[in-house]
Amino acid sequence: MMLTLLLALATSVVDATPMTLNANCPPSFERTAANTCQLVTRYDAYDSLQNKGVGGTQTALPKARDGFSPQQIDLGRYLFFDPLLSGNHRQACASCHQPAQGFADGKALSTGTHGDIGTRSAPGLWNVAFQKKLFWDARADSLEQQALIPLFAPHEMANTAEQLLADLAASREYPALFAQAFPESSQFELSQVASALAAFQSSLISLNSRYDQYAHGYHEALNEEEIKGMNVFRSFVARCAECHTPPLFTNQQIAVIGTPEPDGMPFDSGAGNSSDKSKLRGAFKVPSLRNVARTAPYMHSGRFATLAEAAEFYTKGRGHAVADQKLLLHWHIWEPKLTPEEIGQISKFLHSLTDESLMPAVPNRLPSGLPLPAELRTPTAELRELRTPTDLNTKTVKLRTPIDLNTNAELRTPIDLNTKTKAESRTPIDLKSQINTENNSEKITTPSNTQGTQP
Repeated sequence: MMLTLLLALATSVVDATPMTLNANCPPSFERTAANTCQLVTRYDAYDSLQNKGVGGTQTALPKARDGFSPQQIDLGRYLFFDPLLSGNHRQACASCHQPAQGFADGKALSTGTHGDIGTRSAPGLWNVAFQKKLFWDARADSLEQQALIPLFAPHEMANTAEQLLADLAASREYPALFAQAFPESSQFELSQVASALAAFQSSLISLNSRYDQYAHGYHEALNEEEIKGMNVFRSFVARCAECHTPPLFTNQQIAVIGTPEPDGMPFDSGAGNSSDKSKLRGAFKVPSLRNVARTAPYMHSGRFATLAEAAEFYTKGRGHAVADQKLLLHWHIWEPKLTPEEIGQISKFLHSLTDESLMPAVPNRLPSGLPLPAELRTPTAELRELRTPTDLNTKTVKLRTPIDLNTNAELRTPIDLNTKTKAESRTPIDLKSQINTENNSEKITTPSNTQGTQP
């Protein structure tokens, strides 16, 4: 009983404490004198032909989208996980871009806030800071434009600009947080929402996989089978690396590869969705393969359940799955006739591209006061949901607010991913202080009839 009362008191203290934004840049970013975060990676030591960021193992990356303030990045983090951004306050950006799923959602076709089934899968978001075109059909030219389209798509988050701005203004926390992130502005603007979401997405960096360690000279990082898979992947027979080119494992081009649609689904024209783009009929953006082992199922419509199935598609023959369609297939698509052993080796190599060392923290408290969407709550958080003090007959003690993934269950000091040390309190727990772990322009167009997270 006493523990229940203490936890209830601590929760009320948390709710009453004003939130502040993190003043430190995320890991791998350096804060400048102008209070902007600049990305620093080991790939900065290399060069790239024509600065395009494609080539061999030791090739420089293309220019990343950075220069946001730490406060803008942190505000974007809160917005990204907050269901306040959807029309019915049930779905967040993170609902379709879940951290545990490589910032995809594990579904062949994404689901909107009203339960509508989309026509494309949600792509992963790692390293989007480097990408010049967004969505499967490459229709967005900036992270800001990409961020807003899903918010107002009726079959996705189904919000309106007017409702979104009104909800933000009416919340207890967001006005002060926007003032911290955009001190030069005196009022909410839609462009600020877009900038904050773009800022957070630009901080999702994954460049320290075992493959990267191999590329930088530590050859023991990959085992024999993975190295064989890498050699097949880069060979002129398989030609995987001609489109999925290191170090981002995409050449950022649009290609017609002849991917089949799921049974019962009409043919998706992709980037060739108008008469003036007929040559691109069936074309989609070449996705990055970073953290690809986390983002199954694969292709724009989730047609293939495993990496082995996706690799096998390329070896079955040029246009074999779309014989009834008139398409200008990419010249790299042919019939390499890879063996099952080689397909398995490619799959093993692709698993070596996994790196989640810079995973951002999921907020344990949202500025809107809303709970995290159900698909983002961890089992630990569900088991610790707080009962009211008057419910003394229950045998479980639960926390109302979801547990921050960077805080352990014993309410020790949270691990701050923006610091280089892992501090852990050894003193007795002060519930009032320890429970609060969160204190820490371009013109936007928003087409109403386009798809968002189903790029």
